Amino acid sequence: MNSRPFGGLVLALALLGSVRVVTIPVGSHVRPARFHHLHLNSTDPASAIASYARLFADVAKTRVGGFDGFTTTSRLAASPGNVLVLFSQVATPPPTEPQSAIWHFGWNAVDARAHLEKARALKLEIPSMFAGPDGTRVDISSDALPGYLTKEQIAAARARGVTPSRVGGFFYFKGPDGALVESFGNFPAERFTHVHMFHRDPVCAQRWYASHLGATVAASHLHLGSTFSGATVGALNECRRPYAAPTYPAFPREGVVRDPDGYVLFDDVGLPIRPFAEPLVSTRGQVVDHIALSVMDLSSTLARLQRDGVKLLVPPAPWGDTRAALVEGPDAVALELVEILPPR
Repeated sequence: MNSRPFGGLVLALALLGSVRVVTIPVGSHVRPARFHHLHLNSTDPASAIASYARLFADVAKTRVGGFDGFTTTSRLAASPGNVLVLFSQVATPPPTEPQSAIWHFGWNAVDARAHLEKARALKLEIPSMFAGPDGTRVDISSDALPGYLTKEQIAAARARGVTPSRVGGFFYFKGPDGALVESFGNFPAERFTHVHMFHRDPVCAQRWYASHLGATVAASHLHLGSTFSGATVGALNECRRPYAAPTYPAFPREGVVRDPDGYVLFDDVGLPIRPFAEPLVSTRGQVVDHIALSVMDLSSTLARLQRDGVKLLVPPAPWGDTRAALVEGPDAVALELVEILPPR
């Protein structure tokens, strides 16, 4: 999947889920990994796939590498069905807690508020968010004051007579097996956009993905670091940033810290990164088990990563007609590396 070539390094500026594309020469010695698939655990993959197809119009059932799953479409894809979501069947419901480094995944919607009504009609669980410290709850962000505001900013905005826009916004729903999924609108087309991450030090994680796996750093986040190629452990230690004040809307009543943040992309699938102060558990066995990336030469990639101190979780093994291995990224996130076979 995702065989479409990218000319040079694409930097995407994430503005309310949209992207501005700037092409610059590739400066890193690391060949960029490509987004391959998102891998979930489910007690009933067939039922889960059907559930996603009821809510998202471009979901189509598939089977790849011995796994059932579905295809969907990313935001800059030239043709549909370029993103894979695959499932492993498990005997017992996969956990969603304690929190792992993968928070949720999501799509852009044509009309988020209409999509919310569709999710309600399908009787999906819609976790509400606090709109501010007074305890007001909303199901969609456009019912809260616009922007990500601190409690002081909310008080000031209300004093100025600012009101919710009631247009677009984002909401979350509980998908099959308890997976947290985001829908964010309003956009010209429905597109799979991101896998939202938690990391203790987002800028450090951003540098890790870029230096070890050749991820693209969003143009909006380049200011967070001077260079991303060949970073050493010492350099990564310099990327820690203090946490800012919590903002709203948020699941916790006290708000949620959104800064410092990070943003990297593999192809045009984003990994936005939010800070999380508490320890994060391994993604393995959770409802979202791992993120899979494709690489050209698995053996040399693993050798390089292990020289750099990256932990190998699962050694190379057959994966369909190719092979794959799992490594551990920051905060115990499992990353599967699927080898791309050369053309015959």
